[in-house]
Amino acid sequence: MTASASTEVRPFLRARWESLLMLNWACPSEWLAERVPRGVELDPFDGECLVSVVGLLFKDTRVRGLRIPWHVNFEEVNLRFYVRRVMPDGEVRRAVTFVSELVPRRAIAAVARLAYNEPYRTVPMSHAVALDPESGGSVEYSWYLGKEPYAMQAVAQGPALESAPDSEAEFITEHYWGYTRMRDGGTSEYPVQHPRWRVWDVPGATLHGDLSALYGSDFGALLSTPPRSAFLAEGSEVEVFPGCRIA
Repeated sequence: MTASASTEVRPFLRARWESLLMLNWACPSEWLAERVPRGVELDPFDGECLVSVVGLLFKDTRVRGLRIPWHVNFEEVNLRFYVRRVMPDGEVRRAVTFVSELVPRRAIAAVARLAYNEPYRTVPMSHAVALDPESGGSVEYSWYLGKEPYAMQAVAQGPALESAPDSEAEFITEHYWGYTRMRDGGTSEYPVQHPRWRVWDVPGATLHGDLSALYGSDFGALLSTPPRSAFLAEGSEVEVFPGCRIA
């Protein structure tokens, strides 16, 4: 399953996304309402709006087909929530919108801010991944904001499985659109293409650090509580297409 994108449009970015650790919390809708881009709406799951902290690895990254030295393999940690756009023909485009995105390279953040107006910051980051799709393993993403250390961790057991239809794991992992607020207040829409991912349910996943300093007091207090769910996705090749303004 993928987003629909014209075959005549070249992807802006191609990469492999691997070892996606997704920690999820129910969030008051009023915290998110002012962040919703114009022309889309919040997309609740079972009546609750969710936010996720997601750590992942970018591998073999190419921008406009080019591998940029020292910017091919790197980590990202983002805070995101879920929106949808209902098209005139009834199609529902389920999507993500980002509150914060952390990467370890300044050029990555600069390009993403310029191309998509996404909220990127540059921080020192590292990872420790020992994961097998058939037997599981462990994943850790760590970073610093100033002198404050942060880390998110999980342990997976057994084989990764395809998420069940209409499950929370499917809702969290299977989104093929992104929406972001443009500098003039309009909204940009961009498609993301990848196959369905196999996932592990990882109870006991943790997030550590001064989250109020990182995300503000409201999000910080929420994300300091245990997540309602956590999933680890195996990942795949991904194509991210250029954004376009929606009416």
